[in-house]
Amino acid sequence: MQNITFLFAAYSLIWFALFLFLLRLAKKVSRLEQELHRIEEK
Repeated sequence: MQNITFLFAAYSLIWFALFLFLLRLAKKVSRLEQELHRIEEK
């Protein structure tokens, strides 16, 4: 039964890491879009 606890913990950690990665990626994309708009205006 203890193996299920470790499996759940590992699974949760992986999903949390994926969420953080996607959050950082979305911020970078947003910054790139802002910079692109700034460049296009010049």
